[in-house]
Order: sequence, then C-alpha cells, then structure tokens
Amino acid sequence: MGEGIKERLSNRLAPFGRLRIQVSHGSIIAYSALALILFVAFTIRILPLRWENLSGGTALLNEFDPYYQFSITQHMVNNGLLSPYWPTPWIDMQKWYPFGLNMVNALPSLPMTATVLYDVISVFGANIDLMTFCSILPAIIGVVDCLILYLVGKDYGGKAVGLFAALFLALAPSFLQRSSLGFFDTEVPGVLGLVLFMFLFLRSIDSNRSLRASILYSLGAGAALAYFIAGWGASYYMLDLTALFAFVMVLLKRYNQRLLVSYSITFGLGLAIATKVPYIGLHYVFDGAVVPVAGVFIVLIVAELLRNNISMRTKVLLAISSLVVIVGGFGGLWLTGSLSGIAGKFDTVLDPFIRAASPLIASVAEQRISAWGNIYIELGIGILFFLVGLYFTLRNPTNRNVFLMLFAVTSLYFAASMVRLLVIFAPAFAIIAGIGILGLIKPFYTLLQESSRVIAKTKRRIARVSKEYSGVAVFLIFVILVTNLAFSPQTGGVPRAIDQAFVPTAISDSSLPLGGASLTQHVDAWLNAISWLKNNAHSTDVVVAWWDYGNWLADLGNVTSFADNTTVNSTQIENLGFIFMGNQTQSMQMLASYNDYYNPGRVNYILVFTVLQISQSSSGTSTYVAGPAGYGDEGKWPWMASISGEARTRLLQEGYMNAATAWTDETAFGSSNSQTGRWQWNDQGENCTVYELMNYAEVQYCNTMSAIGYSISPDATTTTPTYFKEAYFAGLETSPFQYGGLVPIVAIYQIDWQAYYAATGRTGSG
Repeated sequence: MGEGIKERLSNRLAPFGRLRIQVSHGSIIAYSALALILFVAFTIRILPLRWENLSGGTALLNEFDPYYQFSITQHMVNNGLLSPYWPTPWIDMQKWYPFGLNMVNALPSLPMTATVLYDVISVFGANIDLMTFCSILPAIIGVVDCLILYLVGKDYGGKAVGLFAALFLALAPSFLQRSSLGFFDTEVPGVLGLVLFMFLFLRSIDSNRSLRASILYSLGAGAALAYFIAGWGASYYMLDLTALFAFVMVLLKRYNQRLLVSYSITFGLGLAIATKVPYIGLHYVFDGAVVPVAGVFIVLIVAELLRNNISMRTKVLLAISSLVVIVGGFGGLWLTGSLSGIAGKFDTVLDPFIRAASPLIASVAEQRISAWGNIYIELGIGILFFLVGLYFTLRNPTNRNVFLMLFAVTSLYFAASMVRLLVIFAPAFAIIAGIGILGLIKPFYTLLQESSRVIAKTKRRIARVSKEYSGVAVFLIFVILVTNLAFSPQTGGVPRAIDQAFVPTAISDSSLPLGGASLTQHVDAWLNAISWLKNNAHSTDVVVAWWDYGNWLADLGNVTSFADNTTVNSTQIENLGFIFMGNQTQSMQMLASYNDYYNPGRVNYILVFTVLQISQSSSGTSTYVAGPAGYGDEGKWPWMASISGEARTRLLQEGYMNAATAWTDETAFGSSNSQTGRWQWNDQGENCTVYELMNYAEVQYCNTMSAIGYSISPDATTTTPTYFKEAYFAGLETSPFQYGGLVPIVAIYQIDWQAYYAATGRTGSG
C-alpha cells in the first residue's frame, strides 16, 4: 500500500524535475541593468539622509508643502483613513488664525497611500517614525515610477528603449528633485498616476490584444486616472491630452471600435471615482478643462456610427447634429453658469503672461516661466537624442507614437510655461530620448555584427572601414551619455543627479544654497528656532511670519500660524504683506484687528528670517561688513510690497493705509543702485516693519561677533523696535565663515501689546 502511494507521488512530481528555466543571456543583462538603474535611482534619492538627525529617530521633510501633507497623514493614522472628511470635516485651528483651515479640501491620494502603507509595515512589526517613513516614501515611489516607465518604453521599442527611458527618468533633475528624500508632496502620486495611466491606457487601445484584455487594461487605466485626479491638480493635463489624442485619431482616420470602448470605460470609471472626493465633487465634470472630455466622447460615438453602411445624407446629418449638440451643450452650460473656467495657476499655464498680473502666483519660484537655463540643465546634451527620437517617432506614426508626439509637444510647452511642470515633461523626454539612442545605434550595431565572409573581396576594405566607423559612432554615443549623466560639464563636472540630490532638506540647511561633500552638518538656525517655539510657546500662540514658513511653524513648532503655503485666503496674505511693509504703528493697527477678533490676545509673536552675507570691508583686511544675501525675507520683501499693493484700494478704504504713504509695489520704499546693484532704502523703506526687524537682528549679530573678537559692522544703523521685543534669535552664534560667509538668522520677536495699548490709549478689549 505504502509503495503504491510512493510510486504515484513520484510519477506526479516527475514532470517538475524535468522543468528547465530558459533565460537568454540578453534577458539576464537587461534585467541586471534594470536592477542597477533602480538601485541607483533609490540611492541617489536618499543621499540627504546624511544631514538628518537619525540618532533622534526622525528624518525631516523637504520644502514647505510636504508638512501640510504630513499633517493630514498623521491625522489619518491617528483617527482613521476618512477622518479628515467624515463624519465631520476636520478644521485645523492651528493654521490660518483665526478661521482655521478646512482640511476637507485636501487631495487624498498621497496621505491615504502613506497611511495604508504605514499601517501595513506596522502590522509586520516595523518600528519607524511616521515622519521618517513619509520622508523616504517619495524615493520608493520614484523607483516604482522608473520601473513603470521601463515597461512603457519596452512597449515602444523593446527592452533597450525601456532601459534608456528608466535611466533618463531616474536621473532627470526635475523629477529627481520632486521624488527625493522628504519631498512628500502632490507630485509623488501625480507622476505615479501619470506613468501608470499611460502604460495601461496605451495597452488598452492595442488592437492586437483580446477584447477581454483591453477591458481589463481600461479598468486599470480608469483607476489610475482617478488616483491621479485625487492626487494632483495637474491631472487636468492628462485628461485633455487623452481627449486630444482621441480627437486626433478621428481626424487621421485611425478611429477603431477599441478606442471608443477604452475611452468610455477609462473616463467613465476614472471620473466616477474621482468625483466622490469631497474637494473634487460632481462639479468637477463641468470644469472648463474637463468638459472637452465629454465633447470628444460624442465625436467618438459619431465616428462609430459613420463606420456603418449608411447614406452620405445620413452621415452629413449626423455630423451636423453632433456639432450642434456639442456647441449647444457648451453654450448652454456657459449661459447657465454651470461651466466654470480654469482658475488660478492652471489658467496661467496656458497663458503665462497672466502671471504678471498676479504677484501672489508669480512670487512662488516654482510657478515662474522656465528660463532656457532651466531647460538646458534638465535636458543637457541629451537634447540631441531627444531631437533624433522625435524624428524616428514622427517617421513611424503608429497610434502609440501619435500619443507620444502629442505628449512630448504639449508637455514641453507647459514645461516652458512653468518651471514646476518640467516634471511632467520628464517621462516624455525619457522615452523619446531612448528611442533616439536606439535609432542611432541600431544601424551601426547591425553593421558591426555582419560577417566579413559574406562580403565580396573588393568590398573587404570598405567593410573594414565601415566597421571601424561604426565602432567609433557607438563609442561616441556612449561618451555623450556618460558626459551627460556622469560628468555634466554644465554643473562643473559634478554629475547632474548628484548635484540635484546631494543637498539637505530645506529646513536642515535653513534655506541656504548649500550641499555636497563640503557641508559636514546641517545648518541649525531654523531647527533651533522651531525647537525654541515648541518648548517656550503654547499651541494657541499665533506667530506672524511670511506665509512660506507657516507649515514649519504649525506642524513642527506646534504653534498657530497666521498663513501658510496653501494660500486659501489671498486677503489674509495681502494683510500679512501690509503688516511687514507698513510702519510699526500701521502694522500694530492691523495686528490688533486680529488680536481682538475673539479677544483672546493670541497674536503674540512676529518672526522674520534674514540671511547675512559677510564680506571684507574695503577699509581694511581685518574688518568685515554684514549685508543682505537675498535668501531670506531680505529677498522676499518686494513680493510683500507687491501683494499688499494689490489691495491698496481696500486698505485705504479700511483706514490701514494713508494716501501719503500708500504703495502698489516695492518702488515706494527705495530704488536699486545702478552702480552696485544693491537696493537703497528711502525714509519710508527704513521705517517699514520688516526692515526694522531684519536690521535690528543684523546689528545684534554684529554685536555678538564683536564680543568674541570679530570686527563686523552692519551695513546700516538701526533703532530698537518700539512694539517688538527680542524673544529669541537663532543663529547669532554662527561663525561668520562657517557656511561660506552666509549667516542665517531667525529672529522671533514678542509683540509688546502693553506698550502699544499705552501709546494709543486702547485697552485691548476690541
């Protein structure tokens, strides 16, 4: 009995013993190269860990917006995945005093992704701080993006194109910056949704696949589109790009039934899911950038009907009827007010000149028009391969290539319109550059593989020379690639990827342009200021600072911010600019209106951030002078003036501005010296609050350095502020040349309400 069972079991398992896994040498090399690319992509992205305080168990986030995303994630981890939205909206009262910030308007893709993954690793016993996890997550998702783009490139031109696409994306400066350690922001789910949608949608319209496979890919593309919409406002771009592609396919007479099926399922599912997000809602489908999706859907239906064997008269009637429906629908929505326009910064992408009329939008560096230098740093000498790739793509106008051409041309336009959108152009550039490299190498490589025995004797010399030239051509392409990705002459020989990634997070270097091997430790000014606030101020204390720093103050310093990067209240930002640009009496008048709002006396601190440039004095070799470097509020105050100047009429009517000193921009406060290039403040400028607070901090630093033997003079004299008392100045002990002559100072002043009320005869009772 036992022997019989043994024989039967042996017979059943015998076929498995004869299995042999057949893997070609080419596949081994390709997958090894892919693994190396992904490893390099991840390693480069976590280089800033060098400067983080891992001994304390925490890696900080980068820039400012990621702290807003982190606050939502932390709330979800502590209270549940839907807690910011349901059962009641979460109003964060530590932001945007006195009204708070309605967090139901937050896009959920990134915080939900982080929350789910954090809960998963916690179940498996991983003991990691949430902020550290959120700091590393962008690097992990960036690697996943490279892997997906490899699959997209592989569909376009095989493994070689896929590998080149993954490599170019992994090292693209714009994408690298927005997927490196700490960049926990909307671009993380945005780029993931973009490349995943592109991969799935292009497979769904492939007529060589079965209908079942096409439907499955369409469902996946719809889910990816919903994730994209719920994660990044730039999803408008992919919606309209896909609609434009479908419309162009009809114009090129390339329409087929598979396109209609895929388009319908993808957009139907994607929009159905996305509109369930509270911030997006059903009104999203009536947005001026989304309505064209419906218009193209009608065009596809008409194209399907016209494929049938019907009379010319019927075809004309169908075409005219569809045109009437589309135009009438748009007109009806517009006349009834249901059709909303493309608002804010999205409108300025189409027409960047609009930005000049909105200082609030123009003040954000990442929303400015891309200079040619930005584009060259992004593409490098790889632009040669991109141009060649465009040629090969245009020469072979398949459905996939039509999509790629539209993607490349439109994303390049938008990247040139707004520097932030270079990250959308990066995947298109990576794929087309890969196609260009393969298109250049392939004929030379084929020639190198030819056997000289099949060539006639009279051709031997020509064949030998041709092979030599082919080898030189392949080697030259290799040298260009190495120069572009490894040595990069445009960055002084430092590899572009290292140059972009090997810098501390913004708060760890106090927003100074520092990084590389020469920086051995983080810059403490902002970290010390945040620590002081956390230990000495209450969570209900309001700290008035320029809106850039609001998230640092609320989410790290545990105080209440006056404004932050969400820019949900432009009026309050105008008032904030007025507080800094008005004289002390005007500033206190505005601050008093907020302090008396609920009569709690919560507006207790005002903060300025200034960076000094220490340079040698012309009067002697051992004396130095401190002046503005431009990396702090000394470089941002013109925006404070312009943004508050936008509200000139309102502020005059409300009695805060007076006609004698009212301003519209920075020119009311001085002028630029044509010889030195430095700003020369006039009397009104020297009496504005931001100048007095920065200048007082500068003098205090010079006094501190004089006490320990340095001879450093301020570039201007100062007076002690009347209504602002020194609470804590971070950075006063910084050695003048510790950071190449740059000295960051975070000056926290306590507002002296008692002195103000005594001077004005007010009681503070509102």
